[in-house]
Amino acid sequence: MRVLVVGATGFVGGRLVESLCSAGHEVVAFSRSASRSEFPDEVEIFEGDLGDPASLDGLCEGIDAAYYLVHSLTAENFAELDRTYARRFREVASAAGVDRVVYLSGISGDERNLSPHLASRREVESVLESGRFDLTVLRAAIIIGAGSASFRIVDDLTDRLPVMTVPKWVRTPCQPIGIDDAVAYLVGVLDVDETRGGIYDIGAPTVWSYESLLKLTAREKGKRVLIVPVPVMSPALSSHWLRLTTDVQYAIARPLVESMRNPVTVDPERDLQSVVPIEQTSVEAAVRQALAEG
Repeated sequence: MRVLVVGATGFVGGRLVESLCSAGHEVVAFSRSASRSEFPDEVEIFEGDLGDPASLDGLCEGIDAAYYLVHSLTAENFAELDRTYARRFREVASAAGVDRVVYLSGISGDERNLSPHLASRREVESVLESGRFDLTVLRAAIIIGAGSASFRIVDDLTDRLPVMTVPKWVRTPCQPIGIDDAVAYLVGVLDVDETRGGIYDIGAPTVWSYESLLKLTAREKGKRVLIVPVPVMSPALSSHWLRLTTDVQYAIARPLVESMRNPVTVDPERDLQSVVPIEQTSVEAAVRQALAEG
């Protein structure tokens, strides 16, 4: 199958390209400034920019399936950009007759009270859904791995704050997933026709909280942290607090942290594991691997 990866140089995209090649697919990597050395030799590179419609000519010609992994968190107007880019991709993919598109979105347990970050993900889902292709949406919470902005925040906090006075939302339930499992699910849906047109949640086997994830990460590094939740710090205020505690760009950290008010656990009725079963990695093992590779 000839497969396009849009967002091929990102944290998920780079690993996905390698796994698709290993699975025997013919892969086209779309990027603004990809280096030949970033990908296996057999990967075809298509240079372009979703911000420049003229550069998209021919992008989807001959493509059977595409992965859309674009998120514009570094821009202040990320929601507007995400909407615009998704529309452009939808039109190009539809015109070229792409059969399937897979979009990696975000889990939220409360659809009535979405953060701006998660609301933008839902809007992109809606934009892509109107394309002339079968859309599969996979929703994930924190993806644990070296290079993940969300996990980098957790890692930085355990390095810099042995005693943390933190917002009460650190006890919000979350169901992270290791990067290897996320990629395995992304690749796996192509082989299961049942996933066409479906929306699925992906996650590790167990539910955690951000507090327990912080403690686990510290423990894996041989450290101990004391966490004291306080009721007065909102997610918006705490995103400013992160300026002092993490190297992750503020423009990225802010929408991610504001999303932490939403419970992000797998809905059993949408659990992809029941349709595309894989050998799941525990959160403990995923954290251990991320720290070793980081």
